[in-house]
Amino acid sequence: MNKKKNGGFKNMEFSEHYTNLKKKIDLRKTAILIVDMMNDFCKPGGKMVLDDGYLVVEPIQRLVEAGRKHGIPIIWICQKYRADKYDKVTEKREGTCYEGTWGGQQIEELPILPEDYVVNKRRYSGFFQTDLDLTLRDMGCEKVIVGGVVTNICVRGTVADAFQLDYEVFVPRDCVRATSEREQESQMWDFETHFATVTSANELIAAMGELKPGDECRIV
Repeated sequence: MNKKKNGGFKNMEFSEHYTNLKKKIDLRKTAILIVDMMNDFCKPGGKMVLDDGYLVVEPIQRLVEAGRKHGIPIIWICQKYRADKYDKVTEKREGTCYEGTWGGQQIEELPILPEDYVVNKRRYSGFFQTDLDLTLRDMGCEKVIVGGVVTNICVRGTVADAFQLDYEVFVPRDCVRATSEREQESQMWDFETHFATVTSANELIAAMGELKPGDECRIV
């Protein structure tokens, strides 16, 4: 495995077992999944604020705006625990994003519109025992763009499950943030070599411009 001195990786396409053909991005039958952009993770005063998590907000804003313009469904995946109730996840980590609290609300910079979808989860993956897979299949989606926080926990769980459910997955590097730079680079490597195409918000937005009427994911 080739490593850069700064902890990143290089020559990924020449890895011994790497076979990605770097095909052109086609975003027909695609949905955008944004994970856990909640006050508890993203705002001062939150229970478990991610350092530099604010850096993903502007790229996600642009990605979501472009997706809406081109008829791509937006699905917000939200950590949501029941107030004052036990949850197994809290055996390992402090409880966050409790229903009915400020911390459990979506950040105001990324408003949820009436036409959007919301999937609440109680585990790390947005697919685990939620109706996310059913919702995507009802719309005829075969591909997902995944952004949000944090890269090495809830984004990772969602990306891995999407791949294992046979979705084609895209991860815009500037729309996800991990708990450390080391973890960010490690997950980008794993995504690109095993689960997804690692790209950028700008590249995906440019690809959306190639969609034609009738190409959108939503079934009408």
